[in-house]
Amino acid sequence: MAKRIESPSSINTFKQCQRKYYYQYIAKLPTLPNIHQVRGNIAHSTLESFYEFDASMVTTDNCAQRIHARIQELFVRHWQRYTQELDKLHLNNDQQMFYFEETMLMLMNWANQFIQDLQAQAAVKNISFPEAFQQLTPIREQRFHSDHYSVQGFIDAIHQVEDQIQIIDYKTNASFEFKDAIKLQLAIYSLLYFEKHGIKPSKVGIFFLRHKLKLMDVDEELLDLARREIELVHAHTSRHEGLEQYPRCTGPLCKWSTGQCDFFEVCKPFEGKTSNGQK
Repeated sequence: MAKRIESPSSINTFKQCQRKYYYQYIAKLPTLPNIHQVRGNIAHSTLESFYEFDASMVTTDNCAQRIHARIQELFVRHWQRYTQELDKLHLNNDQQMFYFEETMLMLMNWANQFIQDLQAQAAVKNISFPEAFQQLTPIREQRFHSDHYSVQGFIDAIHQVEDQIQIIDYKTNASFEFKDAIKLQLAIYSLLYFEKHGIKPSKVGIFFLRHKLKLMDVDEELLDLARREIELVHAHTSRHEGLEQYPRCTGPLCKWSTGQCDFFEVCKPFEGKTSNGQK
């Protein structure tokens, strides 16, 4: 059986719950949209298009005002582009306004950090703001694909910082932690970059839009983590296609106070279990 093309998301889904992986990637059952995915897409689109900004008129005096205005304009535009997806969520006006304002605050937080970086770049290198803006502009939304590992991923931003390469992903998570799933995602991105370019990125990290940028060093241990987890998924999925070969992992991610797994109704994870979780 041929290997599937995996991704950081599919591999993390397999690690979280093999039955969920089966429903999503083998049975290909539809997933349900949610506000966190939709507003995450809006935030990513805003930041990706931000760098198309004509910075030729940016100066010391107007830097903050122009960048804030640019972020606000782009965010409103992209929010409106997602009107149909937002309507499908059936949020009331107060809920939609809450997420709109919260996401705007995240992006303004990112903008404030970018302004600081821009001002520092211009001062340290004694260059104009347009020149500094150009130097801080990353390679954006790059798709990396590996035939050798049968895995692919989309990297939000690749920055050249002096002689270092930094790979950055944007997240709207409330937590400011490198949880295991995030660490594995970053490890896979590092491995994909290494395979394509023959050199390891110096650092890889997340810009937590509620907080700030957080980086980790890229070393052989991180690359080995990616190789090991990719191979473990391929070793199972290339041999097994049946539902029962993908066991459920019943727990708090099946159903919680404000929602449930996309496949809760078809999976019925708690059916036939006693109050202590045993069959």
